[in-house]
Amino acid sequence: MLKICSPFHGAVLTCRDGVVADGKLMIQVQGTAQLGAVVKVNGVEAVRNGELFTAPVAISQFRTPIVAEMESGTGKVTHAIEVVWDKNSFKRYRFSIDDNVFFLRNLMQEKPKCINDNLYLKQLKKLHDEFGVKFTLNLFYETPEKDFNLSMMSPEWKEQFQENAEWMRLTWHAHNEFPDRPYQYATAEQFEKDFEQIHEEVLRFAGEKCWIPPSIVHWCEFPPELFPLLYKKGARTLSGYFIKGGERYDISYEMDKERCAYLETHDALMDFASGICLSRVDIIFNNTPVEQVIPTLKRSVEDPANAEYIDLLTHEQYFWPFYFNFRPDHYERIATGLKYLNENGYKPIWQHEGFRGAPEFNA
Repeated sequence: MLKICSPFHGAVLTCRDGVVADGKLMIQVQGTAQLGAVVKVNGVEAVRNGELFTAPVAISQFRTPIVAEMESGTGKVTHAIEVVWDKNSFKRYRFSIDDNVFFLRNLMQEKPKCINDNLYLKQLKKLHDEFGVKFTLNLFYETPEKDFNLSMMSPEWKEQFQENAEWMRLTWHAHNEFPDRPYQYATAEQFEKDFEQIHEEVLRFAGEKCWIPPSIVHWCEFPPELFPLLYKKGARTLSGYFIKGGERYDISYEMDKERCAYLETHDALMDFASGICLSRVDIIFNNTPVEQVIPTLKRSVEDPANAEYIDLLTHEQYFWPFYFNFRPDHYERIATGLKYLNENGYKPIWQHEGFRGAPEFNA
């Protein structure tokens, strides 16, 4: 019996997880082992307390293996994990909006001279101007009604989209809102086709500056074996819910229950096989009444395991009065959350830049 219990394999460590000294992060590794056995962790003898062991480890690289060793009656037993150090971490947030397509249809219907006169974009621009927020808009190729698709979008506002690229960028989400979970069992061919269809249209009508790599898949279900394809498309972090529904964790990219359980209480976990970091969404504004916005965010802000990075999410359709589930206070919910984060020192980032929006690690 030998197991490293903390940190978790794939854990994303920050200064909140230990003590930074001489360019290193000093952490305590904890685990369980056979009673009375001598345990060493990265060569340092651990302190024993019954079945528990504890040993200090210095983290000095972005990726650090941690190996526990124990001599048993049948020879040497080992347990190895690996962690990453978000050395340049700072308090930050990203804002993603899912299911976008109605605002593009509206632009073609209304034909405004300025895209920021659009009912939806006007609100996003106002939020940016007041709070500095940056929005990633995750696009459908076509509307649920199939009365509009991106090939119908005029390039006449391309220059304006480029001007807005400082705070608003577009990316692939799915072909259509329906059916639900369209990529849960996707093939590489299906993903490539749907991705490139949206990518090419965005470049045509909005330009390269407005494109951003994807960071959330519709319904957060996507075969992990296709993660390397997402990585090649520029994805570096994938956001999900990682919530338990019945016997399984849902909206979780088919992660095993151990990793999902970890992400229920921690904001990030590295998937070493693909190089993509998994991120847990902290709030879904369209599901959170305005009086619950600050209490919801406060739980993350005051929790060391979640406080460094706040993952914000909402959905476009709740902005529109014609939508059956329209939220009249949608703007107020978001403004309340952004004001709270700004007051607590959080900065907006693009999720794919550096490591989750922080400067890349330089050893």
